[in-house]
Amino acid sequence: MEKKYSLLYIDDEESNLRVFKNSFRRDFGIFLASSADEGMKILDMEDIDVIITDQRMPGKTGLELLKEIHGQFPEIPPHRLMVSGFAAPHDIETAFKEYGLFKFITKPWEAEDLKQIILDVIHKGNG
Repeated sequence: MEKKYSLLYIDDEESNLRVFKNSFRRDFGIFLASSADEGMKILDMEDIDVIITDQRMPGKTGLELLKEIHGQFPEIPPHRLMVSGFAAPHDIETAFKEYGLFKFITKPWEAEDLKQIILDVIHKGNG
């Protein structure tokens, strides 16, 4: 039986979390967090293969979250994606250079396109 990879999607908008879960629950194990702190708690307890975070969230940006993950969970492979309607180019560049970002995806995303990106990051990291 093929492994069902686990995804952690972090976004402060409940509607985005719901759409994500409905789009990918058949193909992946889905974990959802509505804040960066909640995402960190899930990473503490679960084996996560791919982290997908929004950039603009209250309390902590996606970039700040990636920095925290990079420092606290260095053993997690760099299977990190960021989705956002807006992010400063400097933040995106920093995420790629310093915190293992694999790809930046502009909202709104298409499910089939995002699924292919998720599979690409998994296979790149495991290949």
